[in-house]
Amino acid sequence: MSSASQSRPWDVHRLPSAEGRIFLITGGNAGIGYFAAEQLAATGAVVVLGSRDRAKADAAMASIRSRVPGAQVRHLRLDLADLPSLKTAVDRLDLDHLDAVVHNAGVALDDPPRQETRDGHELMFGTNHLGHFALTRWLAPLLSAAPAGRVVTVGSFAARSERLDLDDLQSTQDYRPKRTYGRSKLAQMSFGFELDRRLRTVGSTVLSVVAHPGGALDSLTPSRPPVSVTTPGERLRTLPAALLVQGKDAGAWPVVRAVLDPEVEGGQLWGPRVFGLRGLPRREPVPSHMADPTVAARLWALSGELVGTDPHLGFR
Repeated sequence: MSSASQSRPWDVHRLPSAEGRIFLITGGNAGIGYFAAEQLAATGAVVVLGSRDRAKADAAMASIRSRVPGAQVRHLRLDLADLPSLKTAVDRLDLDHLDAVVHNAGVALDDPPRQETRDGHELMFGTNHLGHFALTRWLAPLLSAAPAGRVVTVGSFAARSERLDLDDLQSTQDYRPKRTYGRSKLAQMSFGFELDRRLRTVGSTVLSVVAHPGGALDSLTPSRPPVSVTTPGERLRTLPAALLVQGKDAGAWPVVRAVLDPEVEGGQLWGPRVFGLRGLPRREPVPSHMADPTVAARLWALSGELVGTDPHLGFR
């Protein structure tokens, strides 16, 4: 790499070309996932939107194509809450390699009651963490076949104040929606860091990176009809919050950098510059509770048992 490219500051509005590369984004039809897809499509890459809902994926692809001339976007029907369906979904990708997967899709429930996936797992933990854990297993050969594959796990600011209860991962004893959500995101982030340790151990070319969007509000997000519409009134009401938080378009910046920047390394955490809540993407120190290898190894083993998968997740 030339010294010029190393010294040039990262510009969120002038991304490097990724022509010829293929990226899969889970939950790419809405929110952070949509804006990551829109931004990555502008690099010339092929972007695959993993989504349960064909109509929503079609709307997202139409929106991206209207903003990115020549965008190469496609849909993969993907339901992270249905573990047995994931291998079939990956087979349907019909690819010989995958340059990056963005583990972005997430379920957040505001109110009780506790819900379960069709596999009998608590919905948020089962979708956000176990679904991505299992998906990684089936994507491993495709990521390993790429010149420098990446797994980018999208965490959340909500995970900072949570701690995993390894004896109650499914919140059967104590279910509180906000806490259960925060813990499901913490499980994802812990997985992302542990995955990188394991990839290094086996000498894999694949990197595992964690990114989070900071404080990203719908009301500060530019409209992308029919995917999402923000009225001027909504924007005006939340304008004071813009000092602290941002829209989902900016929330996607750390994720996109984690996918594209050649200087990003495995095991890193990327987030917004200002208090970790808003602003340009930068590398952050990893909080100790997210990087605890003992907790992560136990979570990995329990996740493998719950999912019933190869403990190496296909990386050897």
